[in-house]
Amino acid sequence: MKLNFTGTDICAINGTRSAPEAHYNTVVVGAGPSGIAAAIDAAKAGLRVLLVDENPVSGALMGNDVPLYFGGRMTAATQNTERMLGAIFMSMPALETAMDAGVELLLGTTAWGVYRNGPGVASLPEQVVGLADAERSWIVGFDNIILATGGRDLAIAFPGWNQPGVMGAAALQMLLTRYEAFAGRRVLVIGSHDLALETALLAKERGIDVVGLVEVRAAPQGRSELTTKVEAAGIALYCGQTIASAKGGIDGVESATLSSGAEIACDTICVAIGLIPSIELVDAMHGERALNAQRGGYIPKGETAVSAVGDCAGLTDTGFDHIAYRMEWMRALSSVSADDTIICQCEEVTRADLIGVQPPNYLTRPAPMCARSLETLLDDGPANPDQIKRLTRAGMGVCQGRRCRDQVAMLLAIEADKPFGTIPLASHRAPVRPLPLKILAEWDEPAALDAAWDVWFGIPTQWVPVEDLNTPYQDEHREMLYTGMYK
Repeated sequence: MKLNFTGTDICAINGTRSAPEAHYNTVVVGAGPSGIAAAIDAAKAGLRVLLVDENPVSGALMGNDVPLYFGGRMTAATQNTERMLGAIFMSMPALETAMDAGVELLLGTTAWGVYRNGPGVASLPEQVVGLADAERSWIVGFDNIILATGGRDLAIAFPGWNQPGVMGAAALQMLLTRYEAFAGRRVLVIGSHDLALETALLAKERGIDVVGLVEVRAAPQGRSELTTKVEAAGIALYCGQTIASAKGGIDGVESATLSSGAEIACDTICVAIGLIPSIELVDAMHGERALNAQRGGYIPKGETAVSAVGDCAGLTDTGFDHIAYRMEWMRALSSVSADDTIICQCEEVTRADLIGVQPPNYLTRPAPMCARSLETLLDDGPANPDQIKRLTRAGMGVCQGRRCRDQVAMLLAIEADKPFGTIPLASHRAPVRPLPLKILAEWDEPAALDAAWDVWFGIPTQWVPVEDLNTPYQDEHREMLYTGMYK
């Protein structure tokens, strides 16, 4: 049989992609100090520059702890978009400097994916970044992209952490400084490295009652000058202890119990054990990453065709081993946590579910599943967090693993008796922010892209020979599909 390859496959996507709405020499993602500085430098070099930042994020996203671990401790002021925008400009005057330099600024805009031609796709007209605001989603092309996405809080589980009032240090600092929208009054800080000490001092300065810092090690871990300021401010230090549980009521946290048995009244527990470089976009575009314990964890590595600046590129190296510190906290909290302690809040996956590699309770558990465990999986080789995610649903919720991804990797390393890093981190995939379907549904696709949608979506006409598509033969198969004749 002689095959004819002279025709055109109308199902191919080559040449049918939506054209980018605009093209920029440089796109900077993240309007923190590092991102603003990079955008200004590029504009001064005569380049066309776009600076995007997802803040102010909607109240709904804050409620789901995206992008930071807000813990339900925002005031109603965060629901007022205009007020939030004004607060950003008031607290970040460098934004006006960037605009004066010719930088195009988009606030409240999420960069949810970066795409370029490679082994997985070869049909893009150019490399593009996907953007979305509260109304729509679109793409823009670029020559160079700079990621300044900062760092996010390490969330870590203990009994009672899955209630309002348990939050992260970066989120607390943002609510106190940028938005002036923190709803708590009495804060207990977990950790004593620089991040924890700085957060405690900031909260104290803003009139918040800081009832203490809890440190798993025998002495404070931060810079001595910060420790001295904390002690001078009259903030108690509980060293050699961990938090055993958090009790709460209708409004969330009301008190915390330490491993010593001491009970401390508070309405907020601020987890300040460490920041994690936000490399979601790097990872989603298949950029290389490397584990660096002194710079906060996984950071961009090698030639990824992007530049990373600020905390996204790694925390400042002070010689402190962040990984060893976090693992010590993880082991301590695991020792006081019951098996029913929630690890993944979105999917309600418990510690026992994770270690037993079981789905959450709202799903059925047939006998073959009940016979499965992490131990049986380890017989086949190192645990793979992506496999664990699919089997347990840990990390599949609306927060996209921000609260559980890192601690799942730590727990798997502990259970497998392996150093952290030998168990890989679960992968990130675009969109790296949760997008409402109504945003994506309004995508303006060209007619050529719609022509063979039924083939791409896997309905029965995908088996129709290409040469018979868009013919009465195809119409017949569609009729059979819609009338239920396909079995």
